[in-house]
Amino acid sequence: MNTVKICENGIQAKEVINQLTAEGYDKENIYLFAHGEEREKDLTEALDTGEVGVAEQGLVNSVTNIFRKRGDELRSEFEAVGLSKAEAEKYEKVLDGGEIVLVAKKH
Repeated sequence: MNTVKICENGIQAKEVINQLTAEGYDKENIYLFAHGEEREKDLTEALDTGEVGVAEQGLVNSVTNIFRKRGDELRSEFEAVGLSKAEAEKYEKVLDGGEIVLVAKKH
């Protein structure tokens, strides 16, 4: 089961992450998405959230993402953390608007 939250900025994302961890989610199972790669990387590091990597995507998708456009890469990463194709498209459009999307997975 995935929980998806939309945030306007890093401060709001930090508050939502704190709320999710209080609800029992582990930080390494909370994934932060932003349309700008540098913004996503910086926020992921600053807020100590999980990173979508080979474990989530598999080696082939990880390598393929290097050559994809950012929107395609984001949709692929959304699907890698358990969202449907339709959800991935919906949230990628949210990112286009400059917002941040958090996806939390419970194990």
